[in-house]
Amino acid sequence: MVAEQLRAAGLEVTTGVGGHGVLAVLDGSADGPTVVYRADMDAVDAERAVLPFPRSDRVFDEGFASRVPGVAHLCGHDLHTAIGVGVARALAQGSEPVRGRLAFVFQPAEEPLQGARAMLETGLVQRLAPRESYALHCAPFPAGTIAVSPGYGLPGLDHIRIVLPGGDDAAVAAIASEVAALGTVEYPQSVGDYHARFRAVVEPEIAASIQESVCVDQWTEHTSDAQPVANILLRVWPQERFPELRARVERLAAAAGGHVEFPGDPFPAMVNSAELSTAAGRYLSAALGQESVLWARASWPFNCEDFALFLNEAPGAMFYLGVADAESGMNGAPHAPDFAADERAIGHGVRAMAGLLTDRLAAWSTAGIGLRSRPGDAAR
Repeated sequence: MVAEQLRAAGLEVTTGVGGHGVLAVLDGSADGPTVVYRADMDAVDAERAVLPFPRSDRVFDEGFASRVPGVAHLCGHDLHTAIGVGVARALAQGSEPVRGRLAFVFQPAEEPLQGARAMLETGLVQRLAPRESYALHCAPFPAGTIAVSPGYGLPGLDHIRIVLPGGDDAAVAAIASEVAALGTVEYPQSVGDYHARFRAVVEPEIAASIQESVCVDQWTEHTSDAQPVANILLRVWPQERFPELRARVERLAAAAGGHVEFPGDPFPAMVNSAELSTAAGRYLSAALGQESVLWARASWPFNCEDFALFLNEAPGAMFYLGVADAESGMNGAPHAPDFAADERAIGHGVRAMAGLLTDRLAAWSTAGIGLRSRPGDAAR
C-alpha cells in the first residue's frame, strides 16, 4: 500500500529493503542535497509490549481495529506511516520546487530495534549521502502541538546477564534488589502518571532535575545446567554512563559469587542534534505559531528508538507530535492498552514536516551546497 501510493505520486520506489522496508526518492527540480525522512510501520505485540495500566471504558478503534489477533497499532506507527506518505505526496505534487532530493524511509521492525540496522546494512540510504535525517513520534501532548528536544532524545539500551553458579532463589532475589537500586526512575503506573512524566520534560525547572536517568528491567532464567541467571536491561541517558554502570554490575556480581556476560554492545541512545533541533523549532514556531511548539529540555527515559542509527549516519532530529485529546478521552500514550490518537494530528504532522523539509533543503541551497558536490552520486 505504501509503495503503491508513493509510485502514484511519481517517486522512485524500492521495496524489500532490509526485509519489508520501502525507500522512496523524490528528486527535486532544483539542485540541492539529500535529506532523509523516516517513518516506522510496525505494530505492537498487544499481549506483551503493553504498559500495565488499567484500561478505560473508552474505545476508539471502530473502523480501524486490528484484524490480526494479538497485534495492534498501540504506538502510533500507523499515524507515522500515514504522515510520511502524506508528506511525500504533498511535496511531489506541490507547486513549490523541491531544492534537492528527499529520501523517504518506511521502516519495519522498530519495536525490536532491528529494522533500522537491516535497512542501513543494504547501503541504499548511505549511497544517497544524506546531509540530515528527520522523523516524528506520537506523544501525549495535545493534538495541534509538536515538541522539539535540542540535544536530548531517548536512552540507549544495554543487556547484561549475571550468572550465579550454585545460587538459589534467595541469591537471585538479593542481586535483583541490588541491581534495581541502580535505577533512578520507575515506570509510570497509570495514564495520568505517564502524562505527568511527559509534561515534566517540557517544564524547564523539572527537566533540569532529570538530566540523567537509569531505568532497570529484570527477569530470571536458568542455564542448561540449571544455573540461575539474572537478565538485566538498562535504559540509560546519557549513553556515556554505560561503562560506569557495567563496572558497577560486575562488582555486584563478583560480590555475590557470580560473573557477568554481555551479549553485545549497548544499543546507542537517540541523540537529537542541538543545532538542527533548534533550527527546526524556530522554523516551526514561525510557521505554526509559538503556542504550538513545545521545547523539551530532558530526555524521555523509558523507551529506546532505532532512529538513533539514522542519526549516526546523518544528524537531525525526531519530534514529538501531540496526538491527545483530553476532552474526548484520547490519551495519546504509546503502548497504553487503550492508546488512542486524535486523527487531526495527521494533518498537523504533514503540514509541519512538509514545511520543515522544504525549509531545510532551502537552507542548504542558500549555503551553496549542490547535489553534484555530494559523495555517492557517482554510485547512484
